[in-house]
This record gives sequence, structure tokens and C-alpha cells, in this order.
Amino acid sequence: MFSPFRDEQGRPLGLAALTYADLAQLATMDEGYVLEFKRSFAASVKAKVPKIIASFANSGGGWLVIGIADDDHAICPVPRLSADYSQIIGELCRRHVSPAPPFDVRFIADPKNDAQGVVVVRVDEGSFPPYVADGIVEIREGSTSGPATGTALVELYDKAMRRRSHIAEFCRRTVFFARPVPLFDLYLYRMDGPSRDVPSRDEVSACAAAMRRAFAAQRLDCHVQHAHDSLIFRTSIAFDGLVPHSAIELFPDESIKLTVPAVLCAPAERAEALASLRAACGPLLGGVGEAALAQGSSAAEAGPAQGEGAVSGVSPAGGGASVPDGVQPRVMSASDTLRRVTRMASLLDRYIRERGGRWQAYAAAYELENMAGVLLWSRDPLYLDYVRGHGPLFCGTTDCRSRVRYLDDGEHDSFRARQFAGSHFFEACGLPLGSPDPEDNALVDALLRTERGARRGE
Repeated sequence: MFSPFRDEQGRPLGLAALTYADLAQLATMDEGYVLEFKRSFAASVKAKVPKIIASFANSGGGWLVIGIADDDHAICPVPRLSADYSQIIGELCRRHVSPAPPFDVRFIADPKNDAQGVVVVRVDEGSFPPYVADGIVEIREGSTSGPATGTALVELYDKAMRRRSHIAEFCRRTVFFARPVPLFDLYLYRMDGPSRDVPSRDEVSACAAAMRRAFAAQRLDCHVQHAHDSLIFRTSIAFDGLVPHSAIELFPDESIKLTVPAVLCAPAERAEALASLRAACGPLLGGVGEAALAQGSSAAEAGPAQGEGAVSGVSPAGGGASVPDGVQPRVMSASDTLRRVTRMASLLDRYIRERGGRWQAYAAAYELENMAGVLLWSRDPLYLDYVRGHGPLFCGTTDCRSRVRYLDDGEHDSFRARQFAGSHFFEACGLPLGSPDPEDNALVDALLRTERGARRGE
């Protein structure tokens, strides 16, 4: 995105790097398609701010600077307010613009007088236009804003549909595993990525080095594999017969796919889980269902070892014939799988911080692969109480992709990949998030506490 500010080497400066001295560069610039000045933050300016931000988002993005004179471009500091300018402008846009446009705000204080300064608003080009301000679709027209005509409106809608198509295509990426193991996938599509398709070798190396450092900080091995258009970072080598481990696929625009294999219970723990679930669910199942669970429990006790890599219908490495699903049900450890999911998602949080990125620039979705019907198991007493009233949790569909969450919608300022992955992992297993039922929310809290306890015990 264009920046009106440059450092000493002539490189563009982002909003986070700006200093008060850099504002002097605006003296030689005129207002235009990507730049607008306002002398004050008077009531008349407040009324125009949503319209200006929406017009930038509908166009190519831009910068609004409050505290710069329109005529001679002199710095005219505005007072520091008791409320933060980002909160004030954010609230204005939430009230008057739909959908919420992507922008960021900084108040840059005067070093000689901390009680005054200049407000700089950087607006990114929106990914899902049109952005409507008080019922009008505004676009940039030279140095001002104006209503979009019919042709411009069609172009804006086409842009939004193309972006949704790109995201849907990205969410069909598949990382290879030697066996069809149950997988939890987290898709993070970067919507403000570089305009060119092919990054330089130095840029790719910088991303790879940052990812390796993130793996090292989590005390994980890192094996790098080149795909035709991405890099795949694995915590172990991918080879048939080995226990499958997590993988991160990193794309040139820094879109990311995280793939985490579920931790399936070994025979002894599976037998314990099925026996406990049978006892808890007896009144709900009736005679036929109880007999089926009993048969599954007996087969689990007598069946071959089933580690992380084994799934129903596929015999373990070196094992005998395949076992039908109905005889050997698959049971997933909630605490062990969630621990793995959140550890890998924490790695992504570290990577984004190191790269200076913003999660708000990403769209997020999750998917379960090969996990339909896998029972979720936890020894937590609250889980067994929940099972008595609701039945066991499991992934109930073979089409397990979530809807896409757009993280720049003004409601995800504190987004963390770890929190998203942890809570939505249980949603994918059948537990509704944000449910009005207090039992649902209490169970999510209990299962997350179980994971945190396991993590502290490393």
C-alpha cells in the first residue's frame, strides 16, 4: 500500500514507525486520491470521517491526517482527548459504515507538548466492498469523495466475489500425510498480501527464518519441505510408518495453513473411555445402543494397538487386516489433541509478532479431515456429567469446514490464533460456542483448563 512517508533510505514507512518529525514530509504533498488533510477534529469533521474512510476502503486505500492545514499543510496540533482517538473513530465507523472497513489509527504526540499532537488514520483497500456510509457507497474522486455510479458499483461487487472465491479455493489446500489420519486444519488467508505473486528470494528466506525461530522457541524440531508454491514446515519427517506430527504450510503472501493430527487413544485408554461413556449414556442409548458400545469396548480391549497414526479401517504399521468402524471406534483425547493444537497455534502467534504482521489482515476458518464420528474423550467429571444429559461429543458430519471469519470486522482486535484454535476445536467436535446454555460454556471452560494443566506439566 502507498505511504506518503519515507525513511532516510527512501523506503516507505508504515503507521507504526511514524514519528512526529516525519509529519514534516507532508509539507510538500497535496491532497489527492490517497491522501486527505483536516485541520481540526471539529464536529463537522467527525461527521465526514466515516465517509472518507469508506471511500478509501472502496478505492485503493489511503491516509487521513487530522492536524494538518488544508491550505499550507502546516502542522496544527489537535488536543489529546480523554478517550483514545482510535476508539472514537472506530465507534464512528461502527455506527455509520457497513461492513466495518479496515483501518488503523495513531495519535502522534508533539514531543514538546504531550497534550497535543496529530491523528493519522491509515485505511487499507477493503477486501469485501462496497463499504456503505450512511446508505451511500462513497469512492475517491480526485482529492474528494463522491457517490459511486452504476459501473463502479458493479466493479466493487465483482471484487468482493473474486476475493471470496480466492478464499474458498485456498481452503481446499491439502497437506500430504502418509496415512489418512484425523486432522484439525486452521486456514489463515491473508487479505492484504503483496500485490505481486512471486516474492524475492530474500523475502522467502526471511519468512522461513522467522518460522524456524518460532519452532525453536516452542522447542520443536523443524523440517522444511518445498512444495510447488509454498513451504511446508513439519515437526517430524513425513514417512510411512512414523507417528504423524503437525505441519504448517506458508505461502508467498504469508497466508498459512496449520494441520494438526488428532491424538487417538491407545487401546487401554480407549477401553476406559468407552466403558465410562457406556455407563454415562446408558439411559440415553437404550438396549441397542448400549450393546453396540459394549461390543466396541470389547473389541477395543482385544484389538491391536492403535497409536496416533492408526485409524479405523486402516491397520497399524505391521498389523494385520483392517478393522471396520463399528467394531473398533476411534476415540480422541481432548486434552492431548487440544494441547497439540494450541501449541502449534501459539507458534503462529509468535511468527506473526516477529514478522510485524496483524491478525486483523487475515480471514480464518477451520476444518476437520477424516474425523467424522471420532468420539471426544476427557476424564474431566464435568464432561461425564455433560454426556449424561447430552450424549458424547463427536464430529457429526463429513463436511466439516467452518464458515470463514473475517478478522478485520472491528470485533477481533485481541485475536490470537491460539485462542481461536482452542475454542473452535471444540466447536468442530459438536460443542456450540456462544451457546445460551450455561452447561455448554462451563464444559468449554473445563476442557480448556484441562489443556492448560497438561501444558504446565510439560
